[in-house]
Amino acid sequence: MPFKPLLFMLSSPFQFSSLCGNTRALQRTAMAAAATTFIVGCGGGSGGVVQTNLACEAITTSSLAIPGLKVASAINVAAKTDGATAGDNYPAHCQIQGSINDRTGIDGKPYAIGYEVRLPASWNGKFFFQGGGGTNGILVPALGNLLNSSESNALSQGYAVASTDGGHNTGQSDVNFGLDPQARSDYGYNAVGTLTVAAKQIIARRYGKSPDRSYFMGCSNGGRDAMVAASRFADQFDGLVAADPGFNLPKAAIAQQWDTQQFMSAASTGQLPKDAFPQSAMDAVAKGILAKCDALDGAVDGMVSNRSACQSAFNLATDVPTCTGAPDGTCITANQKTALLKIFAGPKNSQGDSLYATWPWDPGIAGANWRFWKLDAGFAPLPFNTLIGASAMGYIFTTPADAPSLADSGMGYQMGFSMDTDAPKIFAKNAVFKESAMDFMTPPNATQLTSLKSHGGKLIVYHGTADPVFSPNDTIAWYNAVNAADSQAPNYTRLYLVPGMNHCSGGPAAERFNMLPVLENWVEHGVAPGSVVAGVNPANPDVIAKAWPTSRTRPLCVYPQQAILKPGATDLESASSFVCQ
Repeated sequence: MPFKPLLFMLSSPFQFSSLCGNTRALQRTAMAAAATTFIVGCGGGSGGVVQTNLACEAITTSSLAIPGLKVASAINVAAKTDGATAGDNYPAHCQIQGSINDRTGIDGKPYAIGYEVRLPASWNGKFFFQGGGGTNGILVPALGNLLNSSESNALSQGYAVASTDGGHNTGQSDVNFGLDPQARSDYGYNAVGTLTVAAKQIIARRYGKSPDRSYFMGCSNGGRDAMVAASRFADQFDGLVAADPGFNLPKAAIAQQWDTQQFMSAASTGQLPKDAFPQSAMDAVAKGILAKCDALDGAVDGMVSNRSACQSAFNLATDVPTCTGAPDGTCITANQKTALLKIFAGPKNSQGDSLYATWPWDPGIAGANWRFWKLDAGFAPLPFNTLIGASAMGYIFTTPADAPSLADSGMGYQMGFSMDTDAPKIFAKNAVFKESAMDFMTPPNATQLTSLKSHGGKLIVYHGTADPVFSPNDTIAWYNAVNAADSQAPNYTRLYLVPGMNHCSGGPAAERFNMLPVLENWVEHGVAPGSVVAGVNPANPDVIAKAWPTSRTRPLCVYPQQAILKPGATDLESASSFVCQ
C-alpha cells in the first residue's frame, strides 16, 4: 500500500496492527519530515495533522486521538533512588494509565484493555513491552522487569515501557472474565497486540518519533505472551525473551489436575498433597538424583548440568529407597513412588494418549519454589490457586465454562476432572466461544516462525530444568520441532536450560543473569548469543541451605550443549572452569 496523507477509518487500534504492521519505515520517514508534527496515516486519529512532542500533562484522550483509547491519567513522576533493590528504582518519567476498547461483556460486566505506559525523561529511543503473569487482572507497574537480573530495570536504562492487565481489571483472584469470549481473547493475545500498536503511537506523540527498536520480555504467562507475540505480532518486535513459557498453558492446566489426582492417591484421609509429600520426601528424591547424576558433568557440586545423561541414569524405583517402616526422611513409600512416576510421565487418558509433556528429573524438585507451585499453591487461599488449581481450568480453558466451586480450593473439581471427557474441552468451541482455549492461548503455528525470520527478529527462550508449572521438556520439544522445520532456526531463535531452577527463579541453581543485553547485542550488532554467565542469588533459600559460595558462577549453554567441567579444572565455583559441549 503506497503511503498517502489520508485518514484510515479504523474500528480499533488492533485493526491498525493488521494494516500497518509492516510500515514502520514509512512511519519513520513521515515523522522525520516533520519535527513536531506528523501526518495521520497508519496510526489513527481524528483528522489532519497531530501534534507531537507533547508535554506529559498535555497527554489526554483528545490530544492523542487514538481510536478506542482513553487516558485516565498522565503525571510526571520524580526519580526514585531509595528502593530496596535496584529494580525498585527508576528515573524521572511520565506515567500514563488508561484503557482501550471499553465495552460491556456478554456477562453484563465492564471490560477494557487496561494499560500503563512509562516514558523516561531521558529516552534511549527504544520500546520495552513487559509481559504479564498468571491470569493477569491487575496493572503491574511498567518498570521493565529484567526477570532474573539483579540489575535495575528497562525504564532505568532509558526504555519506554508498557504493561497491560490483559483485558480485565478483575484482580488476580477473579477468573470470571472467562465467561466472556472477548475477554478470553484479550487475555490470550489481543491485549498485547492492541497495546503494542497504541503504545508506539503514544511514544511517537510524546517524543516526536517512533521507537528505533522494540523488545519484549516475560516469564511464565509473560513468557507465553512473548512466544505469542513472536508468532502473531512478529513485525512489531525486534527481539523477545520468553522465560519458562507456558505456551501450551491449557495443556499444562490439564497436567495440574492430573498432578492433584496422583498426589492424592498417596494421601491418607484428610491429607492434602503437601501433607502426603512432606519436604523430607522430596529431599530424599533429590538426594537420590544427585547421587546418580551429580558427577555426570565432571563436578560434584550439588548441581546436575548434564541433564540428558541424568534422565537415563536415574531410576526412581531403584535409586531412592522404599520405606519398609515409617518414613524417616531417607526413603519414600511405594505409593509415593507410584504417584511421582505418573506425575513425571505426564497426564494420560484411559487410552494411554499423552495430554501434555513429561518432566525431567532434577534435584531442584526439593526447592522451595517447586514445592510452592506443585504442592501448596493450588490449595492455598486465593489468589494463589487461580492458575495452578481448578479455577483457570474451569473458567478460562474449558468450553463451555464449567465454573467450578472454589469453596474447597477446587479440590472436588480437580479430583473429578476426567482425562477422557474434560481434557478435550480445551479444544472445544461453540457459537458463542468461537475460539478454543488452544486457539487463543497458544502461538499459532508455534514451530513455524516464518514471520519472525522474515522480519529479522530474534527470540531467546530459557527454562529452568526444575520448573514445576510448565515442563521444560515441552519447551525442548518445541525447540527441536522449530529446528526440524528450518535448519536456519538458530539464526533467529535460541534456547537455554537453567539447571536446578524452579519456576522463573529459585531452586538450587545459578539463576542470576540478564538476557536483555544478550538480546540487544544480537539484534543491534549481529552478535549471535553463546554461553551466558549466571551467578547465584545470595537470598535464595535453597542456596543458603546448601551454603554455596555467593561467588559461584556457571555458564548457561545454548541448547543442546551442556556445561561440562574442563579437564584438569579444579575451581568448581567459576564458570571459566566449565565448557559448553
